[in-house]
Amino acid sequence: MTAETKPHLLLVEAPYYTHIAALLREGAERALAAAGATFEILQVPGAFEIPGAIGMAAKAVGRFDGFVALGCVIRGETTHYDHICEETAHWLQVLAVEQGLPIGYGILTCENEAQALHRATPSGNGRDHGGAAARACLAMVGVKRQFVGDAS
Repeated sequence: MTAETKPHLLLVEAPYYTHIAALLREGAERALAAAGATFEILQVPGAFEIPGAIGMAAKAVGRFDGFVALGCVIRGETTHYDHICEETAHWLQVLAVEQGLPIGYGILTCENEAQALHRATPSGNGRDHGGAAARACLAMVGVKRQFVGDAS
């Protein structure tokens, strides 16, 4: 690939909360379209499975320039929330640091559905975390290209 090649990303989506996942994906797709990037979508059962899926996809050398993790974890009545949030963030960071993978983190960790909807909504008063994750990934693709060229 050349430096002018538009990035090709993998959106890894956990649609456990389908309506929130759809908003995150909409924001990510808008950001990628605005940047002229191409992408594929892979759905996994939940947020916990996102790092594993990215790790597997990264083994397809040269296929993806970066990865966008999209999902939502809402606090429940047990400590399950804490474990999922901590482990998901930890393993995505391990992949980014140890394998040099450009990863945009778009996994919402919220107290309730209202918070999640506000953070996921890509227009109006929403925070567009899906779009922000896609833009962060594109920025990290640029950083990687500065150091290792345009090869994935």
